[in-house]
Amino acid sequence: MSTRLTGERTVKGSSLRVVPSAMVSLAGFVLFALDQSLLGYALLAAALVVAAVVDRLLFRDLALIAAGVAIISAVPITTDVSTSHMLVMGSAMIAAVGIPYAVSRFVTKEHAVVFPVRTGQKWTRAERWYLPAVVVIGYALLPVYMIRTGVYSNWPAVHDPEGIARLFLGTNALGIWDELFFICTCFALLRRHLPDWQANLLQAVLFTSFLWELGFRSWAPLFIYPFALLQARIFTVTKSLSYIVSVHLLFDFVLFLVLLHAHNRTWIDIFLY
Repeated sequence: MSTRLTGERTVKGSSLRVVPSAMVSLAGFVLFALDQSLLGYALLAAALVVAAVVDRLLFRDLALIAAGVAIISAVPITTDVSTSHMLVMGSAMIAAVGIPYAVSRFVTKEHAVVFPVRTGQKWTRAERWYLPAVVVIGYALLPVYMIRTGVYSNWPAVHDPEGIARLFLGTNALGIWDELFFICTCFALLRRHLPDWQANLLQAVLFTSFLWELGFRSWAPLFIYPFALLQARIFTVTKSLSYIVSVHLLFDFVLFLVLLHAHNRTWIDIFLY
């Protein structure tokens, strides 16, 4: 059965709607990348005020994005894999995605936020070949980035089966959440009011800023921002959450292996850096 993305609206050209939308993305950058809570929340509030003046429907959708950004920014965003932190951050992640989805589905009944897993469409040959290509790209890129910059130290060193399992769970959960929130929620809501290219640029700022705070520092934005842009573009074409999650989790699996090797150099000694 095909899953249709509802609540879409094609918008041509630029308009004042881009101003409050950009303010929301800027607020995310300030909250996540700069870690300036007061200024970030002030920008979110100002963005909603401007949106309310510009377009009532835009205000409603930006309020959903702002709610998610505010919720996730209110908890420590780290790679800690302790039970307490995973519960706190996990709860915030669920709320940040769940509230916009619930409001869109049950309150406004627009179904603007959807998570299309079973689309009824087979993956094309190019889409199938892209999956192993992602693994190759990750293999070539991630060891050089993580180990040469020392960024791997932003992740906990795990040496026992339980720690490894927690790291694996956390890495995959975050990868899935990235797609649920930044692509299926933020991008989907923004593109109802902006041209796709503008919506994509703005969601990628949020995507990259969040991962910066998580631990992807140094020159990570040089590949994370294009990755975020590409994920949204792929979602636009395929309309498939399952596909973009597959792409992300393959990349994250390489990340997981690199982290194990970086902290335990005799383990999985297959990387070049």
